[in-house]
Amino acid sequence: MNEKLEKLNRQKTAAEKKLIAAQHREKQLEHELKRLTRSERTHRLCTRAGMLEKFLREPTLLTDDDVMELLTFLFHDEAAQKKLDTLIEERRKTLTTDGSENPLF
Repeated sequence: MNEKLEKLNRQKTAAEKKLIAAQHREKQLEHELKRLTRSERTHRLCTRAGMLEKFLREPTLLTDDDVMELLTFLFHDEAAQKKLDTLIEERRKTLTTDGSENPLF
């Protein structure tokens, strides 16, 4: 009986060690996913900011508030909102049919 108990305790200890290792690996993977997500977001923000600056005549002269005012003015237009809605709807259709792109970003 004592041998059986010792064997079960060894198995329990081994299972607990495996659980701790698996939990540690899960945390590593979550950290890596966050890093990759952050990297993708940074790339997207830099790319789109570059696109915006391409259309601003003197981007270094304008303040952040100036650019925000301009964007608010431009996006308040009904035609701009309709175009934005159309682009979003088209992208959603592409994502549902294709499925290969990441809809989170």
